[in-house]
Amino acid sequence: MLGCVLHGAGELRVEELPCPRPGPGAALVAVRYGGVCGSDLHYWRHGGVGDFRLREPMVLGHEVVGTVVSYGPEATGPAPGTAVAVHPATPCGHCPECADGRANVCRDTRYLGSAARFPHVQGGFAARLVVPAGQLRVLPDGLGLRRAALAEPLAVALHAVRRAGEVAGRHVLVTGAGPIGCLVVAVAKAAGAARVTVTDLVPEALGYAAVAGADTLVRADDPDDPGWPAEVDTAVEASGAAAGLDTCVRLVRRSGVVVQLGMLPAGRTPFAGNLVVSREIEVRGAFRFDAEFDTALDLLAARGEFDGLISAVVPVRAAESAFALAADRERSCKVLLEF
Repeated sequence: MLGCVLHGAGELRVEELPCPRPGPGAALVAVRYGGVCGSDLHYWRHGGVGDFRLREPMVLGHEVVGTVVSYGPEATGPAPGTAVAVHPATPCGHCPECADGRANVCRDTRYLGSAARFPHVQGGFAARLVVPAGQLRVLPDGLGLRRAALAEPLAVALHAVRRAGEVAGRHVLVTGAGPIGCLVVAVAKAAGAARVTVTDLVPEALGYAAVAGADTLVRADDPDDPGWPAEVDTAVEASGAAAGLDTCVRLVRRSGVVVQLGMLPAGRTPFAGNLVVSREIEVRGAFRFDAEFDTALDLLAARGEFDGLISAVVPVRAAESAFALAADRERSCKVLLEF
C-alpha cells in the first residue's frame, strides 16, 4: 500500500508499505481522505512541531476517514464497508488526567502521526490503517467522507471554544485565519457569538474566515485598519505566533479570557504578563479534544458551509505538491489527500 513517510525536514516520501493486519481489539480501515494539518506541515518543513522533534521515519497524518475493512480477534464495531471517521487519540485510561475526565491531556496517550513519544506513533496517511476498534465513529446520516475529513480539526476548534466559556452574545477575537482559526470562527458563531473579529497577515486567508462566518476581518500588519476593536470579551490565539498572543492579551477586556490554541515555537515566548495581573485576564490552554469529536461529526452533518473551507483534494501520489499547496496560505485553506 502507499503511505506518506517523513524521514526528516523536507524529506517527505510516498512509499510502498506493508499492508497491516488488525490484532486483538483492532480494526482495519481503508483510508479515503486525510487532511493536511498545520502540525503535519511543521513536521515536513522543520522536522518537528513545538517541542516534539522527529527522531525516526514517521507516517504523517491524523485527520483521516474511510471505510471499515475487517476486525482482529475480539474486536467488534460497524460492519465492513461502513463509512467511518477515526478518532486519532488512544488515551491510557488510568492516569490522573484520564480519571479526571480530561483524556485530551493524558500523560501517556498515543496520537496518530505524533513524535511526542518514542518510538513515534505512526500516522494515518496510508491506504490502510489499523486502530483500536473503539476509535471508529460511524458518520451521521447525510455526512459524506469528504466533509467528514474536517472532523478532527473541527473538534479542536470546539474544544478551544468550550475552554473559553460562554461566548453567546459576546465579541470574540480570533488571531490567525488558518484552517483551525476559521473553524473556531464557525464554532463561535454557532455558539451564539454576537461578533467575531479575525486577524491575519494574508488577505486570502481572511477570505476563508469570511466564508466561515467572521463579521470583521483585520490585517494584522496594519495598525490603521479600521476593523481593530477597542476591546473584546474573549480571544482565541490560533496563529501559533507570539505576536498573536500579545494581541489577544492587549485587546481582551479586563477579567476577559484568552485561549492559547496555536502551538508556539519551541523555547521561550515573550508574554505581557503584567497585563494578565493588572486586568485579571485568564489565560487558558486548549490541547486537542476528546468527546468533541462526536459533536464535530454532528455539526458537520447539519451545516454545509464547511465545504467552502476545503480548497483541494490531491491524490496521494502527489503528496509533496499537496503539502506545498497546504503551506501556501494565499492559495489554500484545508487540503485533503485522497487514497
